[in-house]
Amino acid sequence: MNAPRTARALARETLTQEILRAARARLRSDGPAALSLRAVARDVGMVSSAVYRYFPSRDALLTRLLIDSYAELGEAVERAEGAVARQDTGGRWLAACRALRAWCVEHPGDFALLYGTPIPGYAAPQDTVEPATRVIRVLIRIAGDAYAAGARPAPAVADGGAGAGTGVADIVAGARDFAVQHDLTPEGIAPEAVVRTLMAWSQLFGTVSFELFGHLVGSVGDTGRWYDEVVRRVGADLGLSSPMGTGATANPTDQP
Repeated sequence: MNAPRTARALARETLTQEILRAARARLRSDGPAALSLRAVARDVGMVSSAVYRYFPSRDALLTRLLIDSYAELGEAVERAEGAVARQDTGGRWLAACRALRAWCVEHPGDFALLYGTPIPGYAAPQDTVEPATRVIRVLIRIAGDAYAAGARPAPAVADGGAGAGTGVADIVAGARDFAVQHDLTPEGIAPEAVVRTLMAWSQLFGTVSFELFGHLVGSVGDTGRWYDEVVRRVGADLGLSSPMGTGATANPTDQP
């Protein structure tokens, strides 16, 4: 049984969360590169020197924000995907992908920190890697389950007559090894299935990035429906049956 937390420890945790909330608000209003401990201190009514007792540097604060945001996004995707029957790989794909976009649209400042322009002078430490892989683990697991059930990805495009997928196994060897080592896919999964999953991963986040950074303005009228179409097509590339599921409704972030 854990020892009860002291009033001092509880107060410290409360202030830590206040600092993090203020920092996330600053991410949204000012952008990650402009984040400063001095501004965050003002927002929580503290002198800047006091904030350093909680986060010794801006980089330490950025790292905590990265870890927390990756964890929140991963949890949202895992929870949505986990609510769908295991055999319904298309439904799981749709649920996971929609949860991905919903979280990002709701947290644009955090998205900019995770997937936007790198912050000059900051290098994310190793302990951000595991939470950063949570979303791709879900996507790989769905693709692996579909492959094990007999789904096959769309064939590769032949390159100058050299044959489809020539050399692709070497290109994605690291991703395939990661998936097998973490028991996310069958050991004999075809390289093309790994390629298509990585392509889907980049297309999904690329589509969200274009939406949040305004690159679809004037080109796409309904970004939620456009995203769902991307989800459906990359799911079809993976060989998922009915990747939009049955009786699918509009993207939940676009409901009135």
